[in-house]
Amino acid sequence: MKGPFQDSSSPDISTGTSTSNQPKNDPESGYIPTSSNENVLTNKSFMHLPCGIDSILVRMVMAEAIGTFMLVFCIGGIIGNIQLMGIKDGLMEYAATAGLTVIIIVFTIGSISGAHVNPAVTIAFAMLGPFPWSRVPMYIFGQVLGSVLGTYAGKLVYGVKAEVMMTRPLHGSTSAFWVELIATFIILFLTTSLFSQRQSLQQLSGFIAGVAIFLGVLISGPISGGSMNPARSLGPALVSWRFDYLWIYLVAPTVGAILGVFVYRILRLEGWLCKLDRSQTTDSS
Repeated sequence: MKGPFQDSSSPDISTGTSTSNQPKNDPESGYIPTSSNENVLTNKSFMHLPCGIDSILVRMVMAEAIGTFMLVFCIGGIIGNIQLMGIKDGLMEYAATAGLTVIIIVFTIGSISGAHVNPAVTIAFAMLGPFPWSRVPMYIFGQVLGSVLGTYAGKLVYGVKAEVMMTRPLHGSTSAFWVELIATFIILFLTTSLFSQRQSLQQLSGFIAGVAIFLGVLISGPISGGSMNPARSLGPALVSWRFDYLWIYLVAPTVGAILGVFVYRILRLEGWLCKLDRSQTTDSS
């Protein structure tokens, strides 16, 4: 079944960052200082769970589910509107919707969960940063749940079939794999680098992440459908129970995210070593 632009259905992804319990301004943890309420989860609230369940983790997972729901629902919305308006090529509309949605997500749940809304981001920060592996399964569960619910909501509200929301290669699986990997690499390299910048720039992280997603969809949409997010592709696949080429959208963004964080860490390490060498030279003189 044809999607909104040239046989492909859909566009977008998400990117985000890590948890509010991580050290501030830590480029590997992906902390997002988007508001003055930076310790929103450290204060006790009305939410008390029995049996020693970590209420903070539950709220983080709920935030991830809500954020991913918003992302996928907005994708379904733009797909439905493009079909209703009879637009032949909806790439620009996809890209704008993806970018604006990510901006909203970062500024709403960034201080709660880090606004990953993307299993590739969660896995990358767990492998190469201080994000704890113990939280990864629950984060991914929340992200996939949000994607499935967002797909169902899109079907009900806009009358969009889940098959149309799926991502598929338009120019072969090889091209789709590499464009997904490279686009996700660029996005994670950029978002990770934000946290080494001065505070004034960090406050703009949501807008910068949105621009990165906008660019990512533009360069990958005509080739792969512009996913860059395993959860975004998995939700419609589960609802429609069709898994054609799904492996591309699970593997490529994850590898790209890991490489993006890894390469940035290598560059930061080299910069630190250069500073150390200069300091030792100055002391010896």
